[in-house]
Amino acid sequence: MTETAAARAPGGSQAVRRALDVLHCFHDNGPDLSASDLARRLGLPVSTAHRLARTLLAAGFLEQDPRTSRYRLGPAVTELGRLSYHRRGLHLAAPELADLAERTGATADLALRSGPHAVIVAGGSVTPKVGLRRPLHSTALGKVLLAWARPGEGGPGTLPPLPAFTDRTIVDPAALERELERVRTDAYALNDGESALGVRTLAVPVLDGAGYARFALAVRATPEVITPERTGRLLTEARSCARALEVLLLSPAERRPPAGP
Repeated sequence: MTETAAARAPGGSQAVRRALDVLHCFHDNGPDLSASDLARRLGLPVSTAHRLARTLLAAGFLEQDPRTSRYRLGPAVTELGRLSYHRRGLHLAAPELADLAERTGATADLALRSGPHAVIVAGGSVTPKVGLRRPLHSTALGKVLLAWARPGEGGPGTLPPLPAFTDRTIVDPAALERELERVRTDAYALNDGESALGVRTLAVPVLDGAGYARFALAVRATPEVITPERTGRLLTEARSCARALEVLLLSPAERRPPAGP
């Protein structure tokens, strides 16, 4: 069987899917993982997990600590990540986000959608010790990405069961639909202790010319910083930053028309 035919075969597809699942095991930015850890997370025999890890190791997508034999993401992932980061122009967003954080006294983050998650790609939350994925249903960033979902991304009905992180988390799909209607009407999303108590976040979309959210932009702080009295000013600052990011991150053909006088 040729290499192309093998790639089309169900067995080849399953192997690719499993290899990708191995890489997804590292999304939580936790400690290095052993073959047994991978097998447990994926529900596979240890021998299968070991074989997959060795294949990814040989390709540079994983690397192995010679002392512990545990695995971590490898240089090929770093290379592709950096290439994607710059090809998307995300390095241009950093100064705008830093300026927004300084003007608001809040953490400023930019996220895009990946399946049922919002992935923070730039901003103050991008640190070595914090994972970048956030659930869509319990975050302001996620609500924005759901409310202005691009074709093919799917709405709330396509999400897996909605887990509760606090007693304020929306876990009912119908209630989430109603919340997204409010988000679209008000043109911003609020997360008031839904993902973690004591954290309040406002988010707005970075829209393209078709009216879809390419990114979500958020300011996050405590309720003492993001008060009802300050919400209007914070949203004005966030929306101004979002318009600037539309220019920086989207091509002229993709952008919305300039705002009127």
